[in-house]
Amino acid sequence: MQPIISVSNLSKTYASGFSALKDINLDIRRGEIFALLGPNGAGKTTLISVICGIVNPTSGTVLADGHDIVRDYRAARTLIGLVPQELTTDAFETVWATVSFSRGLFGKPANPAHIEKILKDLSLWDKKDSKIITLSGGMKRRVMIAKALSHEPQILFLDEPTAGVDVELRRDMWEVVRLLRETGVTIILTTHYIEEAEQMADRVGVISHGEIILVEDKAELMRKLGRKQLTLQLQQPLEQVPQALSSHGLELSEDGNELVYTYDTQGERTGITALLKDLNDAGIRFRDLQTKQSSLEEIFVNLVSERR
Repeated sequence: MQPIISVSNLSKTYASGFSALKDINLDIRRGEIFALLGPNGAGKTTLISVICGIVNPTSGTVLADGHDIVRDYRAARTLIGLVPQELTTDAFETVWATVSFSRGLFGKPANPAHIEKILKDLSLWDKKDSKIITLSGGMKRRVMIAKALSHEPQILFLDEPTAGVDVELRRDMWEVVRLLRETGVTIILTTHYIEEAEQMADRVGVISHGEIILVEDKAELMRKLGRKQLTLQLQQPLEQVPQALSSHGLELSEDGNELVYTYDTQGERTGITALLKDLNDAGIRFRDLQTKQSSLEEIFVNLVSERR
């Protein structure tokens, strides 16, 4: 299937000489939730801004559902909705008016039923006649999403959509995003809350210093790069790890009551089987065990640290 967004050899260098993007190649699949992760200054917002037509690229091409964002910009931008980091909207307009106006900017005919549905889906219906200035930060963020959805885009960019939003509201917005994906909307998410990517994304891309360093299915990424820990609670404390177990790289807790075995997910079966056999041969008994797998956040931190 043709990707809905195709980025080829994209670079952006500013007049100061700073290279914000360096030869980016990236395909976004139709109907997926794609999480773009990276530290501050990595190039996430610049990449989104280029795709959305806000920033001009220095070189390279971007296609939105086959439409070149430079040569066929009207068709490309009609397909795209953007929720920026900043809360930029007319403070003295009502919610209904500002969302309806956004639809008109794309040349779409008035559709009160569609605007009503968006506001209800985002729990904004009871605020439709309220002025933006009277809303909380979380509600203003929802209005930004409503504006981005007003013209019925097929591609939705969410640039830090839950920044400054409380936990309950954040989870509500996750549900809205999932519902959008079910209607066929492709969603590209940037976030500092790695939990969001772990909960929602189908695929994950990591950008660092203007370069894409990894693109992978989330589940496959966690399988390949994830680490697991097996903690054994011993029946009798040890003073040190026996020599017979030295090949397993075990760590002994300070009180000697726990042995910790760290392994990658691909070597899980053979590693644990060998460890348990060697423990038995050494006469070491345990009364309980527990496992822990590394999170997407830990994988992300390790990836970015390696690139510094």
